[in-house]
Amino acid sequence: MNPARDGRGMLPSVSNTIDPILITGANGHLGQSLCRAWAGRPVRAVVRSERAAEQLRALPPSCTPEIHVLDYADEEALRRAGDGCGAWVHLVGILKETALARYIDAHEGTSTHIARAAEKASVKRIVSLSILGAAPDAANACLASKGRADALLAGSAVPATILRLPMVLGPREIAAAALGGKARAPFAFLARGGRSMEQPIDTRDVVRAIQAACDVRDGSSHRLDLAGPHALSHRELVQRVAQVLGARGPRIVPIPYFLVAGFAALMERISENPPLTRAMLGVLDHDDAIDPLPAARTLGISLTPLEDTLRATFLEATE
Repeated sequence: MNPARDGRGMLPSVSNTIDPILITGANGHLGQSLCRAWAGRPVRAVVRSERAAEQLRALPPSCTPEIHVLDYADEEALRRAGDGCGAWVHLVGILKETALARYIDAHEGTSTHIARAAEKASVKRIVSLSILGAAPDAANACLASKGRADALLAGSAVPATILRLPMVLGPREIAAAALGGKARAPFAFLARGGRSMEQPIDTRDVVRAIQAACDVRDGSSHRLDLAGPHALSHRELVQRVAQVLGARGPRIVPIPYFLVAGFAALMERISENPPLTRAMLGVLDHDDAIDPLPAARTLGISLTPLEDTLRATFLEATE
């Protein structure tokens, strides 16, 4: 068992390694970004469907990984897919529960299977993404589930690095699309008037953090809270996005939290796939305001200024 610890100094790493990397949930935007960043290094991608596999096959040939379509509960298939890999990157997780997707399966279940299969495959490190505020005893169902999954990985026989992150911004990120829509609209209806604190991180910084974490070889597990260098309210963030876009900016219409939570509760009752749930709302409205420099120093990365992130997300991708 490897006790998790918080790093303050830079972690020892193996440079210029060519060990293959396994990525679970690789069809998402972040997974595809990792495939591009690791062009020239052997990458194996694990997905659950042929539809997801097709998304990866559409990548440029130099970035197309070796694809494995399998059920995460099939630990033997996971072991075979990741055998010989130096590190496994675990990107599987959900923000919203539906009738067909439950937190316990997406978080604790997949983490349990990953930990067991990785041990059998003699993997050197697991790198897993989590959420700022995740803790086993959190009142929020999503954050509690993620916290339990983090604890499972951190306490497994394979050393793990858990990166707890806030909103991730970059071209084609879901959060970016939502922010852009609010910034261009004449009115923005925000829970609590957008008072929740945001500390968005650039998707390129997340990629660099994962790459650095994969090459750590100190034999210990780590939980690192990482975010962008600037914290501001959600309201201010929408206004900053509007400025970058050259838009007038929306008129902010505050919505009492209890009304938004009541709408989410109603949607949970009448829909198998609600647009919003109370747990999802709690994560989105969670206050993120941390010192990200210790984690950045530990990983040996620098953080992109917010203005550069907003420009790359909302302007450069379309220029």
